Amino acid sequence: MAKEKKKDDKDVKLKAKVKKLRAKVKALTSDVSTAAPAKAKAKSVSVSPLAPAHFPELPAIAGVEFASAAAGVKYAGRTDVMLARIAPGASIAGVFTTSSTRAACVLDCQSKLAMRVPKDAGAAIIVNSGNANAFTGKNGQKAVDMVTGAVAKALDLPISRVFSSSTGVIGEPLPFERIVLAVDGLAQRLSGDGIEDAARAIMTTDTYPKGASAVIEGEGGPITIAGIAKGSGMIAPNMATMLVYIFTDAKITPARLQKMLSRQVDDTFNAITVDSDTSTSDALIMAATGQSPASEIHDLRSQVAKDFEAALRTVMMDLAHQVVRDGEGATKFVEVRVTRAASAEDAHKVAMAVANSPLVKTAIAGEDANWGRVVAAVGKSGAKADRDKLTISFGDMVLAEKGWRAPSYSEADASAYMKGDELVIGVDLGLGRANKSVWTCDLTHRYIDINADYRS
Repeated sequence: MAKEKKKDDKDVKLKAKVKKLRAKVKALTSDVSTAAPAKAKAKSVSVSPLAPAHFPELPAIAGVEFASAAAGVKYAGRTDVMLARIAPGASIAGVFTTSSTRAACVLDCQSKLAMRVPKDAGAAIIVNSGNANAFTGKNGQKAVDMVTGAVAKALDLPISRVFSSSTGVIGEPLPFERIVLAVDGLAQRLSGDGIEDAARAIMTTDTYPKGASAVIEGEGGPITIAGIAKGSGMIAPNMATMLVYIFTDAKITPARLQKMLSRQVDDTFNAITVDSDTSTSDALIMAATGQSPASEIHDLRSQVAKDFEAALRTVMMDLAHQVVRDGEGATKFVEVRVTRAASAEDAHKVAMAVANSPLVKTAIAGEDANWGRVVAAVGKSGAKADRDKLTISFGDMVLAEKGWRAPSYSEADASAYMKGDELVIGVDLGLGRANKSVWTCDLTHRYIDINADYRS
């Protein structure tokens, strides 16, 4: 009881601080545009050539509403904040970056997920782009408290049920006043059909918004899943390496939801890489509202549970692949397929060594069938390998085997294959039964252009 009273006192104090801050901001400005100093507008970028034709038509999830706004976090006039309100009684699960320099919002989310959930409490997620609020000292947590406190007050929620994410520049103080000022307007515009705008609001160097969905038949009715993601650069496995928000109307406990979510990460979000860099701010948060007419998923061994987890995996894989397809400067979508490794660990090491090799990635960008670079990447991976048992293939073509170039090798055919938009690099180690696929993209000069002046 003493702990609960202490938490309640903290909520009251935070809400009081938010109220004072709001009054101060309103005294200085009448709208968001004047609250933020004039800044250059975001640079226009062309959409990735690997992008889907259009944003998918995502089904509404009963018990979830969205709103977005231009708060001027980094750029004037750019939609950069999204709010999701989640119905009372929802189950929340999450997976976060393993970076040792995690952002304040990540640490805050992890702490809140470990707390005892108030009975029948609603929840909310608020996300800003343009500033990561990472490596900002004690001010980082203060910013999180002020933003989540404002949402808690506006939506009448416990602050322990308001989760936040920030993405963008590292090391710059988050101008949280601008987000706080936008909260009331966001709360008033919440709508069940605002998920596409929410997907656009969380973009940074992304060239298109990312969404995916799935529907299964449960016991008594359909169960629907819909998710959105952002990610383009600073993408490398170590959880999810991006921001991802998945919503479902399934009836399922937080523990069961967490178990499903966690065990699907390794082969989806942990199996992609753009540039081998892990972000400080990555978060994957999932909410299950329990408002489907289908019965609750009690037994994870049941057919419905298996169908639900398979559908969840499909959504996660779709979003993960979309992130790679939107890799900064990407023109090629590449699967690195490792087979017959001595162990699962070795399969992963080899796959990531090839997928992250700058020499391999630049050869792909130049459409150069330089399979020798793949051989070199296998050798440096630290995994067990045998020259005379190793086979390298591009698509269906075997390029090297038995310690030498394959007799059937054709430079013309290999070069022609490299001109495709979607490529498969195969590495058969011939040592065991472990397999692993990871997905990556090429490394072009455009990647350098984007990141050489990212802060400006």
